[in-house]
Amino acid sequence: MEQIEFGQVAKSYAKTREDIPVSLMDSLYVRGIFLDGKKVADIGCGTGTLTRKIAMRKADVTGVDPSKEMLQYAVELNKSKNYNIPYLQASSENTGLDDSQFDMVTVMRAWHWFDREKAIAEIKRILKAKGTLIVIDSGFLAGPAVVEKTFEVLSKYVSGGLKPAGTKSESSQRINGFPAEWFDEWQTNGFKLGDFYSINYNVAFTKETWVERVESISWLAGLDAGEREKALQDLTYTLSDQDSFVIPHECNVCILRLQE
Repeated sequence: MEQIEFGQVAKSYAKTREDIPVSLMDSLYVRGIFLDGKKVADIGCGTGTLTRKIAMRKADVTGVDPSKEMLQYAVELNKSKNYNIPYLQASSENTGLDDSQFDMVTVMRAWHWFDREKAIAEIKRILKAKGTLIVIDSGFLAGPAVVEKTFEVLSKYVSGGLKPAGTKSESSQRINGFPAEWFDEWQTNGFKLGDFYSINYNVAFTKETWVERVESISWLAGLDAGEREKALQDLTYTLSDQDSFVIPHECNVCILRLQE
């Protein structure tokens, strides 16, 4: 699997990935996920979007991400929003966190970038007995004219076509966006599926913020700086100058309980 260095698009990621729907945290609460006072590790935390949502619910949360640049933006955003959340620069496969200390592990928009076998072993190591793993993915949906035009432009610059990100591209069958084999892997490794559901929501973009959002996608992060700039300029030229675009999004949530 090709590794993508998101650090080179950290600025656009920080500006446009604060789009977690309010209903996500409410949906966890009604399913018995109570964060108040819990110790949580958010792995693949990026610029800290989910860590701040978790901290808002009064959990003791630590973020882990391999990108120094992404974590720098996480710290800056925390200061501007009056959060004091610790972060570690480390991988999902070797977090550096202590054994059996966490009630929950969360992973948002990142599971498809992990070495899953090693990541599962690491998560089991840091979770307390019968701890909870929550895997979340979200993104915009195809269909709207602005999205289809965006795909048309990007396909000229991304060699091999616009494939699903990370190991999603290796799967022949997906359930609500999650490769089917993930569920088998979790079950084989002692995680029981508690719930799996989707949340639909809309996000409004101006032309400028949509182009910034597109820059944060792995397809663009995987290009060299010159090609990325050309693609973004082409997209800017191609899109209309209407005031805003309302883009439908989907958030998929999988709640798993460690049985061992």
